[in-house]
Parts: sequence; structure tokens; C-alpha cells
Amino acid sequence: MENQTEVNKFILMGLTIHYNFQYLVFTIFLLLYLATLMWNGAIIIILLTVTHLHTPMYFFLRNLSCHDIFFSTVTVPNMLAGFLSEVHTISFKGCMIQLHFFHFLGSSEGILLGIMAYDRYVAICNPLRYTLIMRKEVCVLMAAAAWSAGFFPALMHAVVTAHLPFCGSNRIEHFFCDIKPLLKLACGSKYLNLMLLSIVTSCIVMGPFIFILFSYFYIITFLLVKVKSRSGWQKAFSTCGSHLTVVALLYVPVLFNYMIPTVGNSSKQDMIITLTYSAITPVLNPLIYTLRNQEVKLTMKKVWRKGNLFLVNGNFGKILQL
Repeated sequence: MENQTEVNKFILMGLTIHYNFQYLVFTIFLLLYLATLMWNGAIIIILLTVTHLHTPMYFFLRNLSCHDIFFSTVTVPNMLAGFLSEVHTISFKGCMIQLHFFHFLGSSEGILLGIMAYDRYVAICNPLRYTLIMRKEVCVLMAAAAWSAGFFPALMHAVVTAHLPFCGSNRIEHFFCDIKPLLKLACGSKYLNLMLLSIVTSCIVMGPFIFILFSYFYIITFLLVKVKSRSGWQKAFSTCGSHLTVVALLYVPVLFNYMIPTVGNSSKQDMIITLTYSAITPVLNPLIYTLRNQEVKLTMKKVWRKGNLFLVNGNFGKILQL
């Protein structure tokens, strides 16, 4: 059996697209990626500079926008490069690094969405204690936990996968280095990898998802018992609707893709699902929060009308004239 160190690079097969449509698809995903950077960047800048938006909910929203930028950057630029090259290769080390950061950022975002659900639970069910429970230092610790919790499981994925013997083909049937396509190329025992994938999926993915479901169960129960007015229900769901939509956009494809940790022949299906939450969802998240959140929407309109992004809170001077 050949040692995996003899495989020093992989060939990413990418999306199977007819040559006539290759540049069209490249343009579409390039525009989506640029929109991801622009919209999420605008959200981060506005939430940092507008003082009345320095609340826990918008603090976590800033973190979500950062996740979306990094998460999309892990896969999309590499995929775009594949459209422009006849043979798209990636080094063994680069493949493992990409694998690590993809699962690290994906897991962290799932945990962050669970924390955001808890924030909504406290805001609706314990409004009088909200500022005490969700004080600044607690929010910072929660955000740090979300960023760090996904790091070590993803590192284990990368390390265990890197130690597999790759003695067959080096052609990855995907547009980036993911676990399932890599396991199809390995010729050694994959039991440890599949067990780790199952454990991580159960704990890091399903854990926050179940927590989100329980949070909203308590929120709905609280509204049914305590809140009788229609305006109270509308106010509650106006703050929760955006979060629930983002949760659905991330968790539905992720659970569909990873809840069955087997190495099958569904590579095309996996690619389409992965493409959804790595390239499309990051550009939709800021639009969802902007269009459904009146406070953010009004602030962005105010910024646009004034034509001066840093003049909104009156402390930064006239820096960017639109």
C-alpha cells in the first residue's frame, strides 16, 4: 500500500458545466461573492459606527456577517479559479487547510445561531433582566466561545483525514476539499473518519439546532401564556423572523448533507447542496436582516440619504462621501 505522502496534490473536478456556459456561471458566482463582501461589509461598518445599534442582538449580527465573509472566502474564490483553468489543482497541505477552515467556520456559525436564539429568548421572555443577563462581557465571551468551539473538531477532521493513505486517484469530485469526496479517494480504513464525522455532526451541528428549537418553543409558550396583544406578537416575531429564516437556510442543507456520514455516489447532489450554503446563503443573510429588520433598514436609508457613512453617529467626521 502506498503512503499518503506520495500524493502531493489533488485535482478538483469542480462543477460539470458545458463550455458555452462556463464564463456565464463564473460571472454569476463572482457577482454573488462580491455582493457577499459588499453587503456583509456594509452591515459590519454600519453596526460598528451607529451607536444606538450597539446592542447584543446587533453585536451577534456583526459576528454573523464576519462568518459569512470568511466562510464564503474559503470556497468561492477557489471555485472561481477552477472555471478559468483547464486542470484545477490544489496541494495536499492546501487541501487539508481548506477542509479545516470550512468545517471550523461552518460549525462556529451554527453555534453562533444558537447563541442568537438564546439572545432572542432572553429579550422576549425576560425583558426586565435582559441588560443584566446579556451584558457586554457576557456577549463577548459567548462570541469567543462560538468562534473557538468549532476550531478543534475541525482540526481533528483535518488531521485524521491527512493521515489516511491515498493510493488511488487524486481527482476530487467536488469544487473544494470536503470530507466525503476525500474519503472516496482513501484506500485505508475510514471508520475513524466516519465516526468522528458522526460525533461532530451530532454535537456541533445538532446540539445548537436542538437548542434553537427549545428556545423558540419557550418563546412561543411565553407568548401564548403571557402576551395577549397582537402588537406584542408582531414585535416578537419581527425580531425572530430574520433569525429563523437564516437558521433554515443554513441547517436544512447542512443536515441533509452530513447527517448520513457515508461515502456514497451522491457527489453531484452534495456539490449542489454545499454550493447553496457556501455561496448563496452568505449573500442572502444580510439581505434578510436588512429587509426584515426595520431598525437596520431605516439606518441604511438614513446613511444613503446623507451620503456620508461615518456621519451618522456624528463622531467620525466626513470620511466617505458617496
